Amino acid sequence: MERSTDERLGRRHLLARAAVLTVGGTAGGAAAGAADALSGTGAGRAGGEDEGGGTPFGQVVVRPGDSRYESLRRGDNFRFVGRPEEIRPVGSTGQVVRAVADAVRSGRRIAVRSGGHCFEDFTAGPDVRVLLDLSPMGAVGFDPGMGAFVVRPGATLGHVYRTLFQGWGVTIPAGGCPEVGAGGHLAGGGYGPLSRRYGSVVDYLHAVEVVVVDRDGTVRAVVATRDPGDPHHDLWWAHTGGGGGNFGVVTRYWLRSPRPEGGGTRPSADPARLLPSAPSGLLEGLVVWSWDGTDERAFTTLLRNFGTWHERNSAPGSRAASLYAVLVARHRATGGLQMTVQIDAGLPDADALLTGFVSAMTAGTGVTPSVTLRGVLPWLHVMTWPGTGEAGDVGTRRYKDKAGYLRRGFTDTQLAAIYRHLTNDAGGTDSGMLLIGYGGQVNAVAPHATAVAQRDSVMKAIYYTVWADEADDTARLAWVRDLYRDVYRDTGGVPVPNDVSDGSYINYADTDLADPAWNTSGTPWHTLYYKANYPRLQRIKARWDPLDVFRHALSIEPPPR
Repeated sequence: MERSTDERLGRRHLLARAAVLTVGGTAGGAAAGAADALSGTGAGRAGGEDEGGGTPFGQVVVRPGDSRYESLRRGDNFRFVGRPEEIRPVGSTGQVVRAVADAVRSGRRIAVRSGGHCFEDFTAGPDVRVLLDLSPMGAVGFDPGMGAFVVRPGATLGHVYRTLFQGWGVTIPAGGCPEVGAGGHLAGGGYGPLSRRYGSVVDYLHAVEVVVVDRDGTVRAVVATRDPGDPHHDLWWAHTGGGGGNFGVVTRYWLRSPRPEGGGTRPSADPARLLPSAPSGLLEGLVVWSWDGTDERAFTTLLRNFGTWHERNSAPGSRAASLYAVLVARHRATGGLQMTVQIDAGLPDADALLTGFVSAMTAGTGVTPSVTLRGVLPWLHVMTWPGTGEAGDVGTRRYKDKAGYLRRGFTDTQLAAIYRHLTNDAGGTDSGMLLIGYGGQVNAVAPHATAVAQRDSVMKAIYYTVWADEADDTARLAWVRDLYRDVYRDTGGVPVPNDVSDGSYINYADTDLADPAWNTSGTPWHTLYYKANYPRLQRIKARWDPLDVFRHALSIEPPPR
């Protein structure tokens, strides 16, 4: 389950370049991509001119009373529905610059949304007056001048996968939920089914274009790159896991491998060699346990097995790092537990790794699960299937998620707490927790090399509840908060970094971590998300957003003066 916050980023001088070769995207997004490239995007120029692209319907401002307003003001989580004075669907960097400039001149609070999959109210706060909707900016293609693939923030992950695969047979190790927008997902340090094998998606971030606001109120587009000699390099670094909504509006990402194939320092001239090759098919298995017959001993043994396997098989370069598994432990009221495991079917030992993993999971549980080896499924079919990973359904759209990194498996005390809450009477349907395989190549990168500080974890945990009616808010929130607090009771109710836990993931935003009623650890929320990288993020915030235009409930705070 991969969600996004709103997006923003920066830019830097690189050569004037030819038109972007765009495949797919919305009609307006594709036109914007090509027109932007022709207009020139180097030299850190002050943006704002009309690029000749944008939305196919021109500039639009939607206000209350407009028939489009109710639909456009809602994101994915119906717990948070804002009431902005204006909603502005934008389709080009120039339109973003003008919209931000209008908001700054009028002193109105602005928020930015791409896919809308935000766990909190970052884009729907009561003080938000202007909401930028970046979903029309959906182009994906290859930029020969930059020598990298370009992704607009409104592109969904499914569209990114499809375009990269159809055009070049490549992919990125991003999330497994195809409807999530690339904008916030990438900036927050996204991960997914191929991350154990290839690393975090930010490890492939070559450059970003960001609309920023200077101290004098000037609004401009900036490009920032991976190049350490780039004067805007810190702005690039901030978007390698610093999260959305902090520094500006990301209008473009460029992606390519940081390690040229075959060695050397120059990237290949062949786009198909600039990103990892996509598998042709995935060997997938589904393992299901019923709550009937699954007592506390069997349950805790299963979760302990999952943790132990990942402790032993998550080193960078390990053969087993090609295997990805998600264990879903649903509340007893929902019906059971299930585990999905997948691996590139083209690997010579894929079948042995998968069956060996399933055997390791079931060992000692005393419960016989239902095991279905689905065989080899087409890779694109798995990665773009509609609705995969989405919370709820068309009417059930209220949810609360909490999360934590794990350096090793849960302690016995934690396992007992999880079992107790998943089998109590307070929980309801569509509630539970997930354990997700992590580590592998992610852990080959130093914690300070990107803003993603958690570079020795082997799993992520998600605690969730989904419901339909506002009347159930209090009960549902209480259940998931109590579960989380009990799991981390020994560290003040939150996953304080230690030998087991390693904080949390900013794309799974949780404002409870900043609430002393739920975080009694004495460890601030920003340490849980960013650890020792937070002071650098603060300095970057002070430089690139000195007026604090881009902010939300968990935004980076400027350093104290």
